[in-house]
Amino acid sequence: MSEVTLGRYLFERLHQLQVDTIFGLPGDFNLSLLDKVYEVPNMRWAGNANELNAAYAADGYSRIKGLACLVTTFGVGELSALNGVGGAYAEHVGLLHVVGVPSIASQAKQLLLHHTLGNGDFTVFHRMSNNISQTTAFLSDITSAPSEIDRCIREAYVYQRPVYVGLPANLVDLKVPADRLQTPIDLSLKRNDPEAQEEVVNNVLTLIQQASNPIILVDACASRHSCKKEVEKLVNLTQFPVFTTPMGKSAIAESHPRFGGVYVGSLSQDDVKKSVESADFVLSIGALLSDFNTGSFTYSYKTKNIVEFHSDYTKIRQATFPGVQMKEALQQLISEVSTHLNPNYVPVPVPSVNLPVTPASPDTILTQEYLWSKVSSWFQEGDIIVTETGTSAFGIVQSRFPNNTIGISQVLWGSIGFTVGATVGAAMAAQEIDPKKRVILFVGDGSLQLTVQEISTLCKWECNNTYLYVLNNDGYTIERLIHGMNATYNDIQPWNNLDILPLFNAKEYETLTVKTTGELDSLFKNKKFAIPNKIRMIEIMLPRMDAPSNLVAQAKLSEKVNLEN
Repeated sequence: MSEVTLGRYLFERLHQLQVDTIFGLPGDFNLSLLDKVYEVPNMRWAGNANELNAAYAADGYSRIKGLACLVTTFGVGELSALNGVGGAYAEHVGLLHVVGVPSIASQAKQLLLHHTLGNGDFTVFHRMSNNISQTTAFLSDITSAPSEIDRCIREAYVYQRPVYVGLPANLVDLKVPADRLQTPIDLSLKRNDPEAQEEVVNNVLTLIQQASNPIILVDACASRHSCKKEVEKLVNLTQFPVFTTPMGKSAIAESHPRFGGVYVGSLSQDDVKKSVESADFVLSIGALLSDFNTGSFTYSYKTKNIVEFHSDYTKIRQATFPGVQMKEALQQLISEVSTHLNPNYVPVPVPSVNLPVTPASPDTILTQEYLWSKVSSWFQEGDIIVTETGTSAFGIVQSRFPNNTIGISQVLWGSIGFTVGATVGAAMAAQEIDPKKRVILFVGDGSLQLTVQEISTLCKWECNNTYLYVLNNDGYTIERLIHGMNATYNDIQPWNNLDILPLFNAKEYETLTVKTTGELDSLFKNKKFAIPNKIRMIEIMLPRMDAPSNLVAQAKLSEKVNLEN
């Protein structure tokens, strides 16, 4: 082909980066564009239930594959997606948001079209997206459109943030040179300034050489910006104890002999808290220091010798080095660190991450503490584990992940219902990588009600690698713990949750109810249940005010912060 349509060019570029599922909904301004999805071999249109869910699904897909594409229509469609796009921006998730907009001629004439505000302003929604986008493009010239598409894809991938592309309906079928597709998009990071990086590395090496009780603390952006290998190499070379935050869980293999657990400020296990806070040097990698990620900002380091490596800057004590990106800086640090270790440093034992399971008779009513201490025994290497904001996100901290596990949660943005859509995206990504890779969702009965329609997309695409654990504790328990224990605004209408899969016409499925410790133990020992060959929904019945102990403590801290003047 000497030429291709602009619409096909877009999807061919995405296909080159293994983005083979496109999320979104049809609308009259994007229909011609959607035709082009089917022209690219092995690419599929997910066809989500609504735009918000589609944005959540794209977020989950991107966390597995590094990039995702969301397509919506002008105005009504794109605005419905913005909560999900905002979450992707906050949590560093690469996402290309393509919006089908009215033709250039319609815009020029300021026609009073449907989906507009009726004032002739066709750029207002673009401007709304600007603050939650790494960059934006509102295409108007077919000659420059391919280079703009390439630029936007690169920015979304490299910076792991959403990017907005407004694509007029009349440009979609116009032809552009096909030979441009022969040159891959350059996805390499801009090189750090050599002198600034040298200064950073030298300062860090000096602190390492002086440290007798150092630790490494890994957070979410180490995963988002592809630094997990660098983290592992650094731990292997230094033998420093390594800890994660809740958001950073799965950024380092929890089977690593130097892994010491999850640090959440004052909410940490006592031995983890002591190990981290007594350190004389803290090497922080990819931190996102939000309230729920830090135990409401209760970090209590005893040292000022703190180095923070971030995706776009580095901080050493009180000095900030803008533009010194962590990946390249870590690679140089790794190449030199072995000769700069403190000769008197002796690796200390790390806290045990194997939390004891309190024995219980088989007919004992199931509790959160038992569930989260027991579930580790059922996880398998390579699982994708998705935990909803609320009891699940706090409970999962108590579990231990096997090797090559990917954890998905939304601790910073915290939009309830996010995980149902994210599970769809993760499951479709897993289908493309390895159909036997299990995707496991833990979601509360309240959160489920916000986005339940998206389970129909799982059924449509027969994502039989999916386990849906619904924690039924009769409403919004996390909210009850923060405020309004008996308030009716924290109640929900009870659903027959196990009727959801047949309602959405699932083909291969299984539904189960678990009420006691004995039933849970039997389920986790069932070898057939562990095989991902059907969509499964498991309703876990729990007492109304039962919650993981760290969530109870966090709720008290959150209520205190909310009431401060």
